[in-house]
Amino acid sequence: MTDARLLGDDEAAFIAAARSDDAARFALLTERYRRELQVHCYRMLANYEDAQDMTQETFLRAWRKRESFKGHAAVRTWLYRIATNACLDFLGKRNDRTPVPAELPGEGSEVPYLQPYPDRMLPEDPQESVVARETIELAFIVAVQHLPPRQRAAFILRDVLGWPASKTADVLELTVASVTSALQRARVTVREQLPGRRLDWRNPGTHGLSDDERGVVRSYMDAHERNDLAGLTALLRHDLRFAMLPEPGALIVTAEDAVDGWVAGGLFQPGRDDWRCVATTVNLMPAAALYLRAPGDPDHRLFNIAVLHIVDGRIVELTGFEATGKTWLGLPATL
Repeated sequence: MTDARLLGDDEAAFIAAARSDDAARFALLTERYRRELQVHCYRMLANYEDAQDMTQETFLRAWRKRESFKGHAAVRTWLYRIATNACLDFLGKRNDRTPVPAELPGEGSEVPYLQPYPDRMLPEDPQESVVARETIELAFIVAVQHLPPRQRAAFILRDVLGWPASKTADVLELTVASVTSALQRARVTVREQLPGRRLDWRNPGTHGLSDDERGVVRSYMDAHERNDLAGLTALLRHDLRFAMLPEPGALIVTAEDAVDGWVAGGLFQPGRDDWRCVATTVNLMPAAALYLRAPGDPDHRLFNIAVLHIVDGRIVELTGFEATGKTWLGLPATL
């Protein structure tokens, strides 16, 4: 029997709740880890709704396996082990249905199940779980999806969370040598997927947007609301990387081609389209929530959310997501 005097307060309280079958107390003790576990699941799965489900699955498994917690590791470590394995089980099923396709020459790779992560659901206390911008932004999340599941888990545990190889090996039930080998291969793949970008994701960045980013977002929204196609085109870098999910394809296109495609799709018709926009952030990135009022409709209705990667005053990556019905984004449905 583990001597509670040798444990931390959290671990001792956790064991006491487990042994007494006190479900309410057990839930209270695990709830404090929800947000950081959900971010972990999101990095593994790239989908906010799936991450929510797997976080809840983690708590259900923890309750069912409560007798297995002996206090030899911290509560957080034990929960991360359960969450990682829940995600690996989920990926084994999802990847059979929706594999990540290989990158096509001259095009960006496609992750059709990618969803944005609302900043309001990130951990509140940076001392509990620092979330570096570089490890939550969309380009990083997409790059990690190109790793096989166990490589992905090893990479996230080692290089993002900073766990030692021995601890990672224990969670994944691998040898330290296997974890080291998987990590080396994973680093190569991630660097290939993030060409020309800052790759030191282990140094936390700031959470706030720069004045440059805020200015570009304001100009982007203004161009939408005025149906100013020339102004919109001027904000996009010529070699724009553009995706509109869940539609297939993520392409590197010229700014003019992107705007022409939107017009061909029936958008930006002066005198008909009536846009309103709200500045927001997701994945610690600048974004604009776009509301469209159809003819005869008294309200502007949430249409999509455009997530922007901005460099030197230009939008170099624009990822659009359908936002209708996504209440977890925390955006009003109508304006």
